[in-house]
Amino acid sequence: MFTPVETGIGAILLHQATSNLLYKNGNVLGVSGFLRQLFTSPTKETIAFFVGMAASYVPLKALTPHLITSYPAVPTTPQAALLTIGVGAIVGLGTKMSNGCTSGHMLCGLSRSSGRSAVAVATFFPVAILTHHLVHPTLCTEVCPSTIPCYTPIYPTATTTVSLILLATVSILAARTVPKLVESFFTAQVGEAKRPTDAHSPARQATQFFSGLLFALGLHVSQMSHPAKITSFLSFPAMQHWDPSLALVILFGVLPNFIEIQQKGFSSPPRFAGKFSLPTKTIKDIDTKFVAGAAVFGVGWGLTGTCPGPAVLRALAQPLWGALWMGGFWLGGRVVS
Repeated sequence: MFTPVETGIGAILLHQATSNLLYKNGNVLGVSGFLRQLFTSPTKETIAFFVGMAASYVPLKALTPHLITSYPAVPTTPQAALLTIGVGAIVGLGTKMSNGCTSGHMLCGLSRSSGRSAVAVATFFPVAILTHHLVHPTLCTEVCPSTIPCYTPIYPTATTTVSLILLATVSILAARTVPKLVESFFTAQVGEAKRPTDAHSPARQATQFFSGLLFALGLHVSQMSHPAKITSFLSFPAMQHWDPSLALVILFGVLPNFIEIQQKGFSSPPRFAGKFSLPTKTIKDIDTKFVAGAAVFGVGWGLTGTCPGPAVLRALAQPLWGALWMGGFWLGGRVVS
């Protein structure tokens, strides 16, 4: 069902996660790239990001436990296990070929007015919709009872709304202030001349942690981590089965990022780095491999409604599923150089 309040607040958290990482560390929040780095050459910053995602369960359990994502059962048959590995491999292959997924291309790329990201999004979205319609022709999902139109809005109680606002406010304030306090502490300890370099900066690691925390909270609160929530959005244009919640992620996640970038730009360096580390390729660098990769990712996303960010959260909740899907993701990325 359409959840405008939860999804709107969750999208704001996603905006804060990507903005926090961009203007403090100078990095784009791309989960598929972070995962590959974790598998091949993990750094303290990469590990901090995923520790932050795992830590999201603490404030969720304390304030809004009912919004912790409930996942389908873990596969118990060889066929189901192979399917999970296969879908992970498709997503791994597609994101490697197209250099990103929904986080890097949609949340971060569109807001930077990246032509490559616009082409990627314009490719994987319709492919995902088509895949979902072909593989699941009934379009029914567990989050949308067949007797009620899925676009019907439902609203949280006043108590839940207050808890959500408190959760978002405290998390965002912590993400904005704690890294600065960490920087001030270490500067006071070692002196300005001996501050740690970018690669070893505790403030950068704290920023990565809180960006991961905000990102995971945003996925849970918006319910974008729920596979059926995604596939219900992919049921468009079948209005009876269409949940428009994901559109609010664009409205309250991508648009605020775009406005902030238009206002701040990239002329001044980020707080904890000498310069921004942004993708250098432009729309002129788009080739067949890139577009094909975006389409392959769209197929994998449309099959189960799971992309890398939500897959990390499901792996934390269901380690066996995580081993299967992440194993497939890694194998899929190894297919292309």
